[in-house]
Amino acid sequence: MAITLTSLHDLQALGFDDIIDVRSPAEWAEDHLPGAINLAVLDDDERARVGTIYKQDSPFRARKLGAALVARNAARHLEGALADKPGGWRPLVYCWRGGQRSGSFASILSQIGWRVELVAGGYKAWRGLVVRQLYDTPVASPVVVLAGNTGTAKTELLALLAARGVQVIDLEGLARHRGSLFGAMPDGQPSQKAFESALAMALVRLDPTRPVVVEAESSKIGARSLPPELWKAMVAAPRIVVAAPLAARASYLVRAYGDLIADPVRLGTVINQLRPLHAAEVIAEWQAMAAAGAFEALAEGLMARHYDPRYGKHHSRSGGVCVEVAAERLLPGDLDALAGRISVEVAALCP
Repeated sequence: MAITLTSLHDLQALGFDDIIDVRSPAEWAEDHLPGAINLAVLDDDERARVGTIYKQDSPFRARKLGAALVARNAARHLEGALADKPGGWRPLVYCWRGGQRSGSFASILSQIGWRVELVAGGYKAWRGLVVRQLYDTPVASPVVVLAGNTGTAKTELLALLAARGVQVIDLEGLARHRGSLFGAMPDGQPSQKAFESALAMALVRLDPTRPVVVEAESSKIGARSLPPELWKAMVAAPRIVVAAPLAARASYLVRAYGDLIADPVRLGTVINQLRPLHAAEVIAEWQAMAAAGAFEALAEGLMARHYDPRYGKHHSRSGGVCVEVAAERLLPGDLDALAGRISVEVAALCP
């Protein structure tokens, strides 16, 4: 039986024991349904081989080869990942469009006696729901933007707000990027589609009667673009701006970017990427600071000459009410109290 998903809420409500994506590993890596495991019935090379035969030789020969490969891979999964599944196990299976791959695998599972279901339309149908949520549906909750110059601990403050019960979405966490040229994470970013799936699920989980706090961002976080409905809401939203002295922000950045500081080659490479925007002597000065381990001085120089001027231009384009929350220090012991003050402002902006 094929189940038609009409909402992003449906997956959790349906209560399947496992969600199985039988597409190739590359397809799964680009994006998949939340919580899905990958039990490919054709790997990347096999899928390419079958597709080539289908287009260039014979659809019949391609189907025959595909069936043999699917049976072989299904046997491997039954003896491996599925070996301990009980008789009452209830999986949901899908492929690209709910076609031959998922149907073939589901048929084998159902013959064993498991209560297997298919996703009508497969991943393509799921992707349609994601696109509708992000591109056609306004954000349901009132949006409040947490803003402030570089180094004002906004991401950490978001987590502290969430711990206090404030509704938040960590966009940088979903994009796996800290939002600046220096913000790349070791494991890289998800694909645009995977980022959008995670963001769509975060949006549908919101309580529309309560505000949601997001960090101020440009329209892109690293290489990932924010969808238009969310971006539009952020531009118009009221802003709570964290203000802190340059020295306090520099000290915070040294703590927050410990992974980058610990990798001198990577740090030097990132500084060099600023060459088109700054004079050669400025780049040389920053490189010398990095080499000497003068990281707080480096952070101050980067903020004063590069990030703060750009933040000022971006902030001037925002259309919402602006409330400033000042902090003299951004040490770990200070941030929870600062989050408490911000939560009061959030409540005042969206009573």
